[in-house]
Formats: sequence, structure tokens, C-alpha cells
Amino acid sequence: MTMPRPGKPVRGSSTGRPLMAALDLFGRRWNLRIVWELQHGPVGFRALQQRCDNMSSSVLRQRLTELLDARLVAQQPDTTYTLTELGHGVHQALRPLARWSDTWASALDEDSENPVP
Repeated sequence: MTMPRPGKPVRGSSTGRPLMAALDLFGRRWNLRIVWELQHGPVGFRALQQRCDNMSSSVLRQRLTELLDARLVAQQPDTTYTLTELGHGVHQALRPLARWSDTWASALDEDSENPVP
């Protein structure tokens, strides 16, 4: 599977819009999780694999390759992985969605505790 690029057709869209390329990239399983797990600094391959629920090493390699190609993740000389400036931008963009998801979860919990007759 090729890395989605702005200006090129991607899964679900032939427009080449940057947003559609980003949605394709982040719609691939584990990519957002990897970005999220790297938010606090460099992490080695095995530690990252553990943080991602012990996903298979081949899938982790594939996803890291995609994120490296997208310039969201960089590999350090000590072989750890870290977010690039673009990767930190993704994390910043996700923070409002994370806050919203907490509000959503609370609302659903309230609904289950107080069902509408």
C-alpha cells in the first residue's frame, strides 16, 4: 500500500485534497495510535510495540515506514522514534478531538444511567 500524498488520488477520493490524503493516512490502523504514543518523546521499537498493545512487528514496521515517509516521525541515531515538527502538529490537532471524546463518553454514560422513558 502506498503512502497517501496530497495532490494524488487516495482511498475514497480522487480529488487529491490534502485533507483526504491525511484522512487516508490516519484511517490506517495504528497510525494515529503511534503518533499518540510518541507524544512524550523518543521511544524504541520494542517499547512502542508494547505501548501499541503488542501489535505485530511487521505491521509496526510498515506503519512506521508510512509515518517516516509522511515526515511525521523520525528515527534518531540511537534508533528510537520521535515525532517531527509536523508530527507534533498532528498531536496538537488531535487534542481538541480527545477532549471532545471525553465529553461524548460522559454524555453516553449519563444517557445509560438516566434512560429517556
